[in-house]
Amino acid sequence: MSASDTSTGSGTRPDDDLPAAFPALWRTFRLGMRAEPRLLLLSLGLALLMMLPDALLALWLSLLVSGIVDGDDTRVTTAAIGLALSATATWYLSVLSQRVQRRFRDRIAIALESHVARLQASVPTIEHHERPEHLDRLAMLRDQVFALDHMFMSLFTTLGWAFRLVITAVLLASVHPALVLLLLGAVPAFLTSTWRPAVERRVEESVIANTRLSRHLFVLGTTAAPGKELRVTGTEDWVRQERRAAYDRWYRPVARVRTATALWHSAVWALFGLGYVAAVAFVAAGLDRGVADVVLVMAAGTRLSSYIGATADELGFLRGFWLDASRRLVWLEDYAASRDSGSGVLPPGRLVDGIRFERVSFAYPGNDRLVLQDADLHLPAGTVVAVVGENGAGKSTLVKLLARMYAPTSGRITVDGTDLANLATDGWRERLAGAFQDFFRFELPAQQTVGLGDLPRLDDRASAETAVDRAGAHDVIDRLAHGLDTQLGPTWDGGAEVSFGQWQKLALARGFMRDEPLLLVLDEPTAALDAETEHALFERFAAAARADSGAGRVTVLVSHRFSTVRMADLIVVLDGNRVAEVGSHDELMAHDGQYASLFRIQASAYRS
Repeated sequence: MSASDTSTGSGTRPDDDLPAAFPALWRTFRLGMRAEPRLLLLSLGLALLMMLPDALLALWLSLLVSGIVDGDDTRVTTAAIGLALSATATWYLSVLSQRVQRRFRDRIAIALESHVARLQASVPTIEHHERPEHLDRLAMLRDQVFALDHMFMSLFTTLGWAFRLVITAVLLASVHPALVLLLLGAVPAFLTSTWRPAVERRVEESVIANTRLSRHLFVLGTTAAPGKELRVTGTEDWVRQERRAAYDRWYRPVARVRTATALWHSAVWALFGLGYVAAVAFVAAGLDRGVADVVLVMAAGTRLSSYIGATADELGFLRGFWLDASRRLVWLEDYAASRDSGSGVLPPGRLVDGIRFERVSFAYPGNDRLVLQDADLHLPAGTVVAVVGENGAGKSTLVKLLARMYAPTSGRITVDGTDLANLATDGWRERLAGAFQDFFRFELPAQQTVGLGDLPRLDDRASAETAVDRAGAHDVIDRLAHGLDTQLGPTWDGGAEVSFGQWQKLALARGFMRDEPLLLVLDEPTAALDAETEHALFERFAAAARADSGAGRVTVLVSHRFSTVRMADLIVVLDGNRVAEVGSHDELMAHDGQYASLFRIQASAYRS
């Protein structure tokens, strides 16, 4: 695990080092400043300004009472005007502030969500999508990022409540300086308000995996794809029960800690209440002050309690939620930055030697079992290479390493002698093309579904038609009502229902959008087709690759069917986690080893 994984930015203990955590809040605040500086400053100004009229209400009430008691019409009139102006200003500024803050929240929410999405997409590898500890952090952050815009509102509100506290304290001190001690009675309330969310968030995170499981089971029970299997197997009730059990495993410890912290919070507020009653008694009896001062203390004290409660609650949220979310966001920023390799060497314009695996071993994150072990392999420039092996032999892993979705655990991969780890990731990916067996179904117009394979030519009709031709996917396009203009996916208006095999052909066409890749990887792109059709397509792919070998392109075909890759220049046989055999079809058959044996077994099965 890298240093960034164990840093204070991990977000696992938001209350462990509070002073060190505030820079995370500041970084998030600066992100808001960069995104919407004018709206942020205007929102902050209005949040402070709208607090002033409300805080002065106690003063106007005191002045009104003293004017009535003393029969002073001027004071009564002044107090009445003050009350009216305060009420009007409070309402007007509140409405204006809400309008401005709503606009700011909408804009900043988009900016923050885009920032998180960009950070996740900028990580060259996909390790953070598969490691449980990273998934837990990202799951919490995904929940929180939709509310990170509230952080700014909470910060503005906290400053506003603090401003009210200062004004109220000044009013109390005007009666007697000792009354400011009421603020000390609020210290325990402040402490518990900031302590509670942090403790609750820590417990929530310790059981967050149950939340992910609960959501997964909810998707299983409410979406169409798994619906058929659930009904055939009769497991609908089991899924529902398991989802409820997973939710309970999250909720019960969370409910217990919330109850415990609420009891402590109630106790400290009871202490403040006793202090408030003592202050009123002190002014009324101990100081022998007039009715106006008693009213001022009662009004100011009442508002003081509400201000303290609101300020403490906002501070608690800032520490326990917003600060926690900011630390997770900073962790993601640091994680993405630590893995940014966009400034490396650009890949060559053409391959001369090819790609080499030099004692490459690899184990997936969080698992010590090696999927590849000490792989030594040369993929010569300008060749068609077939990678075969039984399920779980490491074929797709080899492709992922070539695409830099992962870095080798040990050893290295070189491209014309340059370590792949030293190549600029974006530059390498721009010279990479292909299709993966776990392709995604982009429910877009067919033109864009194919065009995404080369984003600058997303809407280029001629390029998409060429890619469809390369993939042999004309039969799919011809069956669509509006050809490449057809919306795909039955969940959209006018969307076409497309079978799994048709989706796979569209994914294959998407992989052929780039004209001059250095590496073309086809990871079981025709697994939904029969062996004969797959063999014919592979023959076509190989012939096209050899006809266009000016850039020294390496074409990698992955299949578990030994009989469909005879045309390859080089066949790599994976067995377990090792490279078992390497050679052409004729060489491997003459060697009469594992490849020859499995080839004959599969061939006889297809003939029978």
